[in-house]
Amino acid sequence: MTTTHLTMAVLLTALTATGYPTGGRDKQHASWDEMNVVAHGLLQLGQALKEHVDKSKVQMRELNAGLRSMNETLRNLEMERGTRLSEASGAKGNELSDRVERLEQRVEEVENIQTPHIGGVRPRTFSLGCNTASHLTTRMMAAQNRRIDQLMEKIKQQQDKLEKQSVHLQALQIKKQPVKPKQCDQSGSLTNSFVCVAGFAKDCHELFVQGQRKTGVYTIQPGNSKPFSVLCEMTQAGGWTVIQKRFDGSQSFDLAWNDYRRGFGSLTGEFWLGLAHIHTLARQGRYMLQVELSDSSRQSHVISSEFQLEGEEGQFSLHLGPDSDASLGGLFSAAGSSGLPFSTPDRDNDLSAEDNCVGGSTCGDSNLNGEFPSSLGSSRSMFWTTSGAVSALRSTVMKIAPVSSKH
Repeated sequence: MTTTHLTMAVLLTALTATGYPTGGRDKQHASWDEMNVVAHGLLQLGQALKEHVDKSKVQMRELNAGLRSMNETLRNLEMERGTRLSEASGAKGNELSDRVERLEQRVEEVENIQTPHIGGVRPRTFSLGCNTASHLTTRMMAAQNRRIDQLMEKIKQQQDKLEKQSVHLQALQIKKQPVKPKQCDQSGSLTNSFVCVAGFAKDCHELFVQGQRKTGVYTIQPGNSKPFSVLCEMTQAGGWTVIQKRFDGSQSFDLAWNDYRRGFGSLTGEFWLGLAHIHTLARQGRYMLQVELSDSSRQSHVISSEFQLEGEEGQFSLHLGPDSDASLGGLFSAAGSSGLPFSTPDRDNDLSAEDNCVGGSTCGDSNLNGEFPSSLGSSRSMFWTTSGAVSALRSTVMKIAPVSSKH
């Protein structure tokens, strides 16, 4: 637009300058060059006007197309809005119809249950009766919910009190229980008759039979022994008495004979139950020994066998059953299941003339009571041999249970 106006202004100025004589001059005829200039200017003016008109037409067409598109969009929006309003109105109408129908049914039910002696009483209006019934129902439900919550809270408090009283009664019974002899099960016993003391279970599996299902520390009393604490591992099949547990190296196992005889460590961490305690458990009948290992490659191994353990007079020699896994025999002795006396750094009872097989296993294929391995290579570190390869152990668990428990 600006270019066109500027061109027109220039042409008009030229025409004015050439077409009209200046004041004071004589009348003259225009020359041919001047006429050419004027004609050329008029031609450019016409072309500029034509371009301006063409651009205006294009803009008008674009505006008309935009208006038509907007009108179409508005029509679609109006149709969609009308459809939604129609659907919403229909749904609302259906909902209101359903509510009215339910209210009518409720009124009929209320009228049907009216007793004969109040049958002549004039009923209230429809809306008042429905609102009153709904309000009463809501209030009754809220009151019932509050009452249920109160009862549940009281039940929980009573359960807590009963549990505390039960624990207190058990503690009193343990303290005041008179010592009474009872006959123990002699099936498969390795020793002569003995007397059990009432009040404590003889092992973890008996605790399981009595209803205990939680793994933890319990007090037991095998035959002809004083009560002592053990770690019981409760499974779905029964209870295991854990006799050794290692997993982080926090407890040193490089200890003397008396330490291994009495036991050491913490039942909630790493520990050795004690050869004397293990012997009192194993002599009660036929017992199964299970060893669970986890090596440095994070592979787990479980080995089990029936076993017997001699007393201190027999140097706590271990005897495995005839059907024991060959790898289990290698855990304790190069001689396999023939039996191996227990050895400690201060008491050499092994069958090796050259070395002291500390822990009863250094001379065999494995050592479960050695030093906790920081690296593989030490003959006194905790290790296990399988398929000819020596693997450093990350954790070990040894536990026993009666053979009759069918773990």
